[in-house]
Amino acid sequence: MEKVTGIGGLFFRAEDPAKLASWYAQHLGVTQVPTDYDQPPWIQQAGPTVFAPFENNTDYFGDLSKQWMINFRVDDLDRMIAQLRRDGIEVTVDDTDYPNGRFARLKDPEGNPIELWEAVD
Repeated sequence: MEKVTGIGGLFFRAEDPAKLASWYAQHLGVTQVPTDYDQPPWIQQAGPTVFAPFENNTDYFGDLSKQWMINFRVDDLDRMIAQLRRDGIEVTVDDTDYPNGRFARLKDPEGNPIELWEAVD
């Protein structure tokens, strides 16, 4: 059986796509979509990815009107949290150390939920 090899993109609607793309680049380092084929796209590190549909009524994403949440892997959760907070971004840290790592949550300027994950080595 043929299988997909990874996620090639995440596409979603936004009130102000350019402003939101700029926010992700500035605060999380997600390179904006290239404007031509000579520019490189965002290259992520190899690592685990969870693809997990949830029940419609889950509160895991917070706001029930949000249909998705992205989880970004980070090397140093504490440094990322400090960087975001210096920029005035509210971050909630999950105080539990899970067998697979540590987590924190924030929202982008349009209220979309973001989870940060520092995996256990």
